Amino acid sequence: MHFDLADLRLFIQVAQGPSLTQGARRASLSLAAASARIKALEGQLNTRLLYRDSRGVELTPAGQRLLQHARLVMRQVDYLKNEFTDYGGDGAGHIRIFANTTATTEFLPEILAGFLSTRPGVTIDLQERLTRDIVRGVVDGSTDLGITAGPIVAPELQMIHFSTDRLVLVVASDHALAARDTIKLEEILQYQHIALHEGSTMLAFLREQVEQHGVSLLLRIQVSSFEAVCRMVEADVGIGVIPESSALRHRQTMGIKIIALDEPWAVRERSILIRDLEGLPGCVHALVAAIKAHQGSGA
Repeated sequence: MHFDLADLRLFIQVAQGPSLTQGARRASLSLAAASARIKALEGQLNTRLLYRDSRGVELTPAGQRLLQHARLVMRQVDYLKNEFTDYGGDGAGHIRIFANTTATTEFLPEILAGFLSTRPGVTIDLQERLTRDIVRGVVDGSTDLGITAGPIVAPELQMIHFSTDRLVLVVASDHALAARDTIKLEEILQYQHIALHEGSTMLAFLREQVEQHGVSLLLRIQVSSFEAVCRMVEADVGIGVIPESSALRHRQTMGIKIIALDEPWAVRERSILIRDLEGLPGCVHALVAAIKAHQGSGA
């Protein structure tokens, strides 16, 4: 069985939707040519790959499986090209990263700035995703590596632990809870919270914990960063749950009190998720080493 790389690339473009027309345009093909190639691919595999209707296209179960394999094949082709550029070694390549809120806003920008400054041939696509989407992305090959926090069940992936953080409660210095050193989640459910934006990993995780108590999280305002959470907390607009590393940094310049959360889920093991490290190019190996070294330095 022979696969044309151009056909696999076209199939990926079409699978991203919402229609065959859009996929053909992204692949720089006419609609007729794209349709003929997809039909030929279905004939070669002897199975239907797409459901077609007036709304666009939808992958069949066989199409879902092909998409996963096609993405992995094309990523490997990209790796092969990068390995033979003029830069060589770990100095060239493109890395896609799916990461949680803390990683994308707190420590990865500093790591990536240093990493990229010494590797002009490397480009990076960093996307904030929910934990389930990070795991799925690494499994199906749509991302090279994932950065997560907390327990992960993904036996098919390699998990590289690189640091430990914990979630804490931050309140204004003169807040009614400011005298507390530790607190349970159930004790803060009646207070209004300052939280991150919709779609953030942190908000999704906190809501899961709160809903286990049979209530909803009381939101006063949602902001875009942990710094903004602390500024709102300092002004006594509400209280917030954030990583301890962020709270300690912002406490140096803001009037906030840090209270330990007496919950088993508050301790967060940070991990790098990879499908197969040995199969990834040198630039990814170098980035993994940079993340581990940065956290190991206590930064």
